[in-house]
Amino acid sequence: MDTTAKILGAGALAAWRGSVRSAGRVLVVTNGCFDILHAGHVTYLEAARSMGDALLVGLNGDDSIRQLKGPERPVVPEADRARVLAALGCVDGVCVFPEMRAARFLGEAQPDVYVKGGDYTIETIDQDERRAVESGGGRVVFIPFLAGRSTSGLLARIKRL
Repeated sequence: MDTTAKILGAGALAAWRGSVRSAGRVLVVTNGCFDILHAGHVTYLEAARSMGDALLVGLNGDDSIRQLKGPERPVVPEADRARVLAALGCVDGVCVFPEMRAARFLGEAQPDVYVKGGDYTIETIDQDERRAVESGGGRVVFIPFLAGRSTSGLLARIKRL
């Protein structure tokens, strides 16, 4: 299978979401940087996918990651990050969004379930993101991260080598 077909370009998200909805499938959405893919990411994505019939990953674009993480990030460019995520069996679609926050993307994706990592709570997630999900009838779910696995920790280890 050509995994690049899972990467949804600008304007393709609404039609893709429509096909998921018309098939009666439950759409799970998560988002993040996914800069250097590691076991923590894969465990998290597999857990997210288990909550529905299709998993869409919103991927922060390069400029937004620089704003969020600093000038040295991302390590891996957005097109490459999207391709790696799309190659995972648990991922049904990947959509790059340019903003730092995912509210606009979530409004377009209209998830049935929005998954965030366990370092967030309903009070600490971006409230615009929460409203975008809940206004479309979706719900927010939190799942734990795999302890000791993070891109920042991995990069720190690499720098010490």
